[in-house]
Amino acid sequence: MPQQVDSPLPEPPAHGLGASLPAADTRAKSEGTFPYAADLWAEGLLWAALLRSPHPHARIVSVDTSAALEMPGVHAVITHEDVPGDGSYGRRIADRPVFASEIVRHHGEAIAAVAADHPDTARLAAAAIAVEYELLEPVTDPEKAFAAEPLHPDGNLIRHIPLSYGDPEATGEVIVEGLYRIGRQDPAPIGAEAGLAVPRPDGGVELYVASTDPHTDRDLAASCFGLEPDRVKVVVTGVPGATGDREDPGFQLPLGLLALRTGCPVKLTATREESFLGHAHRHPTLLRYRHHADAGGHLVKVEAQLLLDAGAYADDSSESLAAAVAFACGPYVVPHAHIEGWAVRTNNPPSGHVRGEGAMQVCAAYEAQMDKLAVKLGLDQTEIRLRNVLATGDILPTGQTVTCPAPVAELLQAVRDFPLPPLPKDSPEDDWLLPGGPEGAAEPGAVRRGVGYALGMVHMLGAEGTDEVSTATVRIQDGVATVICAAVETGSGFSTLARQIVQETLGVEDVRVAAVDTDQPPAGPAAHGRHTWVSGGAVERAAKMVRTQLLQPLAHQFGMSTELLQITDGKITSYDGVLSTTVTEALDGKELWATAQCRPHPTEPLDESGQGDAFVGLAFCAIRAVVDVDIELGSVRVVEMAVAQDVGRVLNPSQLVTRIEAGVTQGVGAALTENLRTARGLIRHPDLTGYVLPTALDAPDIRIVKLVEERDVVAPFGAKPASAAPVVTSPAAVASAVRAATGRPINRLPIRPQAAVVVPG
Repeated sequence: MPQQVDSPLPEPPAHGLGASLPAADTRAKSEGTFPYAADLWAEGLLWAALLRSPHPHARIVSVDTSAALEMPGVHAVITHEDVPGDGSYGRRIADRPVFASEIVRHHGEAIAAVAADHPDTARLAAAAIAVEYELLEPVTDPEKAFAAEPLHPDGNLIRHIPLSYGDPEATGEVIVEGLYRIGRQDPAPIGAEAGLAVPRPDGGVELYVASTDPHTDRDLAASCFGLEPDRVKVVVTGVPGATGDREDPGFQLPLGLLALRTGCPVKLTATREESFLGHAHRHPTLLRYRHHADAGGHLVKVEAQLLLDAGAYADDSSESLAAAVAFACGPYVVPHAHIEGWAVRTNNPPSGHVRGEGAMQVCAAYEAQMDKLAVKLGLDQTEIRLRNVLATGDILPTGQTVTCPAPVAELLQAVRDFPLPPLPKDSPEDDWLLPGGPEGAAEPGAVRRGVGYALGMVHMLGAEGTDEVSTATVRIQDGVATVICAAVETGSGFSTLARQIVQETLGVEDVRVAAVDTDQPPAGPAAHGRHTWVSGGAVERAAKMVRTQLLQPLAHQFGMSTELLQITDGKITSYDGVLSTTVTEALDGKELWATAQCRPHPTEPLDESGQGDAFVGLAFCAIRAVVDVDIELGSVRVVEMAVAQDVGRVLNPSQLVTRIEAGVTQGVGAALTENLRTARGLIRHPDLTGYVLPTALDAPDIRIVKLVEERDVVAPFGAKPASAAPVVTSPAAVASAVRAATGRPINRLPIRPQAAVVVPG
């Protein structure tokens, strides 16, 4: 069903901050000329293919590459023996081999790579590599990982966080408990991974990939190649959307090794199956909760145990666990909390950064607990929440004071008071409105409507002492401004924001954003809204420095300070009207440029009790979900999602609406359909037939009923991230609505049809 948005935004300006400036790459994408990595070509190109393990856990007895090497057209076959050093990598912990050497730890782990003169030859050669395995019993239950034999030299436990806040002996008059399971969501990028590696005359290599963190990827590659970082260059090609780490480094590294071995450019375009097998997914999570409240419905204590399945390697599991533990109580005031969280290795597919990691899993659980408290106390769903919501000045269970705007009550009241959608008509022409859609088996008499609520929160930027810094250069000449910043445009709108900042600061309409590569200073990863804050802040500072260079000669000439001059629509005027000229005339053919950095205030790691100022800032969201459920079949149709969000400041209205829509839709997928299923560690149906993404027909009406613009004074523009908060909140809201419709507990995501069936009697 098509989405429908009611925007509460005022009419935007024509340009600058607050304008609905279209993305610069819109035309290229619509015309099919956008430079995706899969479209790249080079003279003398070879094609790569990977051999992946068909087993989740096995000992490698032998690897015989002779048959592959003898095939006509094959130029190279590499294994772990061809990787310099120990052959391990990792964005945070170097615990993952480029190629498995002795032990296979997950289904799809890379064993070898081939370069050949045709993609079919490369695939046939990879299949001809003979590997003898000794099968080992896979550990796929994270609860059993604690007592299992170590799956990795670093052990099975990646991190344990015991958070203790307040009195551990405190109890409430009313207690509710729950056990919840969250499934494995795949980021499902629009285009599967692809890349090109080109050897350089100096013995180095250039990687053309859709990286979201090019400098980290360069450093990982240099380490694995046995090269200095300045001999490896990562050039970011067009990124076809990203909701997590867009490129698996384990995909990029064999490309570079093959290019160095053969001396030829090497290209690899992964199949969708390879994409599912290789990159990281959302952490499947087991959550046990006990909430204590007094007779008036005020929370007294929250107890929780959180277990994250990291899969075979650590990736960013430590950071995901920190977010899960810190936000385990949700945006509520909790005087006492005792939370224990663990992230463990298993032989399941790898887990890593996916939008809203950690926060999404706990939101589904703590909101289910709030629904249980409401039922037990005889309170309305919104009333129990309003009696406990967080506000600015309150303290998180980590001991950190909420200093940023936290209009949680305002958000909840906005979605509560928004008119409910009408009930569908019971007529044949409207049967597409029933759960299951056209030709579905739903009967109108079996359909029940439910209304549910959820409040979610996410952190901005990195956490626990992450050094967040970005560098940008702004250059202006002949009326054209150029922004040079290694912040990757992943669909978050940074390149558009950079243009808006320069337009507003310098009054120049023609603003261009340079392509990203690692010859530029680092800007960090594209996650947690950090490029809007950190990279946008760097662009703003650089643009203001150029503005000062531009205005100082004029101010000196007329005997006034630069603060008395303003730039509007390409014209420079003084406060008294004496000076009036254009930016182009003021430049007089000169080139002006400046480079600046932005670094937010530091954070600190959580201590041994889970305490610490670990987060720079927080963003909040409230969603009301309306669903129709066929209580005989268990099929669910999401009718409407009413969203109220704490956005700080609206920088680009159209892009903001799009980001919220996308976040809500991704959350609906996590609630109802998206689950990368495994059987004893083997991924079942690694394709877009077995893994069901929500389509346009599944997307509900999305009503943006309120955007609270209460600026965060420590952020360069006062803005907050837009897409992670609705991803975190919408699955919990859908589950709440299904509970309301069926009376069933709904303790697992995605919601299985049998969980929504109501048995008569």
